[in-house]
Amino acid sequence: MRLEGEYAGTIDRIVEGIAVFLIEDDDQTLDERHIPVEDLSLNVSEGDRFRLEFDDGELIEISPRPEETADRRKRFRERFERLSRRLGDEDADRR
Repeated sequence: MRLEGEYAGTIDRIVEGIAVFLIEDDDQTLDERHIPVEDLSLNVSEGDRFRLEFDDGELIEISPRPEETADRRKRFRERFERLSRRLGDEDADRR
């Protein structure tokens, strides 16, 4: 897919020094790009959010979005805690 303009991106995973970015638009994954971590000149980890800008399919700029990363991690943590409590309730009911 030839990307043009600005998109949101999330590091899905880092494998052998390669960051795998999921390129997203309106909560839909459009593409994925593999970028060597050493080329990013940033301290990155899985789940980090970025703004990615493309020109004729070429990635020309990448900017971290720390606020989005923190917000997303908070929402996932809260969801996990809710699910954990529910599972704990189910285990207590079985006793």
